[in-house]
Amino acid sequence: MSKNTLRLRYSKTGRAKYISHLDLTATMQRALLRAGVKLRYSQGFNPHPYMSVALPLSVGCSSLCELIDIGTEHELWPDGLPEIINAAMPEGIEVLEAYDPQRKFSGIAWVKVSGVLHYDTIPPGIAEQLASRFAQESLIISKKTKSGVLETNISQFIRNVCYNVESAVSMTATLSAQNPTISPTNMMSALSGDYANLMPDYATFTRIELFDTDFQVFR
Repeated sequence: MSKNTLRLRYSKTGRAKYISHLDLTATMQRALLRAGVKLRYSQGFNPHPYMSVALPLSVGCSSLCELIDIGTEHELWPDGLPEIINAAMPEGIEVLEAYDPQRKFSGIAWVKVSGVLHYDTIPPGIAEQLASRFAQESLIISKKTKSGVLETNISQFIRNVCYNVESAVSMTATLSAQNPTISPTNMMSALSGDYANLMPDYATFTRIELFDTDFQVFR
């Protein structure tokens, strides 16, 4: 890591969850410049700031644990920096921490998500049925990859699925973050065919935490 690289941990909630990945980079760039952070740029005819987002977030998904590395032209003291940056941030994006990165994003292995599954009428025994479905050794879905759409068994890439049923069905799960990347949408894709009665009318998800291969919190 460059000595002038800073890592920001931030949340993306509310209306900000509809900001796309590409627009997020531009949003962060403008906010950092307004906050007085001098970004480091590449050379050439089309210079761009050194900014790297850990894991692109799907539009409509919230997060409490996003990470972005930024290259700066000067060394910054992380203490007190979040408050300065947040004063220039749009509603829904809040910097929670600023610190010197110690390891690369490739070390992220798992992401914990929470979700709310909304049904017009909650099916009887839904928690037990969902738990049974996601406990199966075969969870075959059609997953888009660099090689095209492939039939993929995602069962080994889903851990610690829990449910709670009140006015809606809430759940938490730990999903493979990289190689392969398993999204909540992939997880919901397993509720098709014989399990279509378990598919919610719509669902909302939030990233809660990132972990390394040892299930230690990644920073």
